[in-house]
This record gives sequence, C-alpha cells and structure tokens, in this order.
Amino acid sequence: MKYLALAMLASLSVHGQAPADPLLAGLDSLEPAHQPVIGTYKSTRIILGESTETLHQRELDFRVAHRFGDMGGSLGGAKTFFGMDNSTDIRIAFEYGITDRLMAGISRSKGSGSFTQLYEGMFKYKLLQQTTDNSVPFSLAFFGNAVVTGMAAATAVSEASYFASFNDRMLYTAQFILAKKAGALSLSLSPTYVQRNHVVYMDQNRMFALGGSARYKVSRRMGVIAEYFYPFRNRAGKDYFKAQGQPFYNPLAVGLEIETGGHVFSINFTNATAILENQFIPETRASWLQGQFRWGFNISRRFHL
Repeated sequence: MKYLALAMLASLSVHGQAPADPLLAGLDSLEPAHQPVIGTYKSTRIILGESTETLHQRELDFRVAHRFGDMGGSLGGAKTFFGMDNSTDIRIAFEYGITDRLMAGISRSKGSGSFTQLYEGMFKYKLLQQTTDNSVPFSLAFFGNAVVTGMAAATAVSEASYFASFNDRMLYTAQFILAKKAGALSLSLSPTYVQRNHVVYMDQNRMFALGGSARYKVSRRMGVIAEYFYPFRNRAGKDYFKAQGQPFYNPLAVGLEIETGGHVFSINFTNATAILENQFIPETRASWLQGQFRWGFNISRRFHL
C-alpha cells in the first residue's frame, strides 16, 4: 500500500509539471522582440540644433540658452573679459510633451543679426525610434517652427527690418533629424530648410542646409558634443557679401554636457552669434580663425506634471 501511494504521488508530480512547460514557453514568447535605444542624446537640443529626443508625456522642460560676445578678435580680449561683458543672444523657452513622441513649445529670444525680439512656436515629432536589435536601425524626428519679430519696422526699404506687411516679420524652419547610437558614440544628420520672408538685397529668402552632430559618452552623466551646419548658399550672394566686407561662415560648435538629476547643463563654444535655426544658419558672420567665437551655455530643467 505504501508503494502504491508513492507511485501515485510520483505520477501526479509528473503530470502536474507537464502543463507548466508550455505555459512558461508562452510567457517567454510574450517578451518584446526588441527594445528602444534610449539616451541617444541627453537633451532635446544638442548645442545649436535639435536632437531626435522628445519629452515624455506631461513633461515640462524649462530651457535657458545664452551666448556671450567674441572671446578674441577686435571685440574680445581682456577689455570685454573675453566676451563676458557682452551678450549676442539669449533664449528662454517652455516645451511640453503632449505624447511620448510629440512635443511643442514657445520661446522668446533676444535675437542676433537682422532681427531681434523673436517669439517662437515650435513642435517636434519622433517618427522612428532605433531599436536594440536593429530592426529599426536609426531614429528619425521632424522639427518645425514659426518665428515672428516684434522689433520696430525700419523706414528704409533696403533694410531687412523694413516690414511692408505683417507677413514680412515671419521666419520658418523645417527639419528632419536622423540619428544613430552605437555604444558610446551618437551621430546625427539634419537636412534643414529655412525661410525668411524679407531679406536684404542679394540675400536668400529660402535656404537649404545640412547639419551634423556627434556625441561621445565619457561617463554615465557626461558627454562631449560637437555640431556643424553647412548652408547651401548661392555663389552670387556669397561673393557679393564678401566683397562688401560681410562674409558668411558656417556654424561650428563644441561643448561638454553634464546631467544632474532633472537638469542637463552644457558649456559650449561656437562662432554662431544667434540661437535659433532661423538665424544662425543663414546669418553667421563670425569666424573661428579670427577669434570670433564665444562661450555659452544651455540649461534644461524638466518637471513631471
């Protein structure tokens, strides 16, 4: 009788385990086939331009960006404390995550170049998210903004700020951002279109540009970043402004970013005097080789609402 009872218990044990194996196999099959690659960039902006990163839903990002004056050249040096006595541009922005892929924001910038007192409305939508198994090999986002200047209109028709109508005050940017993260290195390309409704003689209303950036992760909270934009400016306009002693240069920036909790802080150096794409792409007139670069910073503070 004892042996019969032991045999029955053994039989129940074997039969009790049999359904468990298919059940566990079923649970394994429910695991995601791929995971999103996170932290391609630490912030929604790199130095000059946008990254593919978007805010989480119901996340508010308060941003401050500042560009000082020339560190060297005729306007820099010790007399201006290497540019710290001057400010070429300042931007204050509030940006909000509508969904995990869609964000929108507003900002006010001092402005640099042809237009000042700039009010911006922007949005960004993440179209693709890179995955760990490379089934989606890169991230892709679209950024767009509309900017209006509140500055007083000039009386001379030859001035960029001569506004015959409200439409002349408007500036626009449309941009695709393509990014790839591989280990500690992140790279991006940004085909960009900029439109300014009113410009001076021989300047371009519409301009295409190609931006590129790189980020190298030094530690869990620190990275080295660099960014460059190449505006496709027509030869006639380029030669004309060069002959006028007002040559254009391509924007280049390098920096160090640090993440501390809900803050992302970057210290950067760039020849671009302006902060918004609508200005630094078509209107950078400062040269690195002539000491006309400046240091600046970007601060991001996020709040979960």
